[in-house]
Amino acid sequence: MKITIIGAGNVGGVLALGWTKAGHEVTIGARNPSSEKIKKVISQNPNIKVKSIKEAAKQSEIILIASNPNSVEEISKQLGDVKDKIIIDAMNSISSKPTGFLNTFEALKALTNCENIVKCFNSTGFENMANPTYSNTGADMFVAGNSNKGKQISVVLAKEIGFAECYDFGGDEKVALLEQFALVWINLSIFQKYGRNIAFKVMKR
Repeated sequence: MKITIIGAGNVGGVLALGWTKAGHEVTIGARNPSSEKIKKVISQNPNIKVKSIKEAAKQSEIILIASNPNSVEEISKQLGDVKDKIIIDAMNSISSKPTGFLNTFEALKALTNCENIVKCFNSTGFENMANPTYSNTGADMFVAGNSNKGKQISVVLAKEIGFAECYDFGGDEKVALLEQFALVWINLSIFQKYGRNIAFKVMKR
């Protein structure tokens, strides 16, 4: 698959490396192609390409956004026609929100013409995206949104980087709940000081 990642920080960088290793064609859509964050990712795998946001989005089937929530409006303007693309929102509107919206998912739905937007890769730390395996058991990922197409792709992409399952959290109405779920991980790992090497696993009888 052809994947564009917008945001080359911890989450975006790890996912770019993981999906390139899995055999996908990954491009970073960048406002500043010469940034130190992008240089760091490229230095670890030179097969990752860097283009403008518009150029990267145009050539890709899937667009994952892992940027600052405040930049969503600007990014949306640069995406171009993404009606037939899949957008994966990997952001959390915890310390900041897009102006005029409750969260990044709501903003993307309003500001783009994309018909397939889902929330995924937001509920755990980047360390778990780099290595979701604990004692030979994969941690779980979660996805929310109305787009079945977007969910199906997210499940595949999550499993390809080592997650055991990617559970359906529900439709658009459950996106805010999935962001709250991310806060559970943040609370335990940081505020309760359990450390960042913890992950969620759904257990069944």
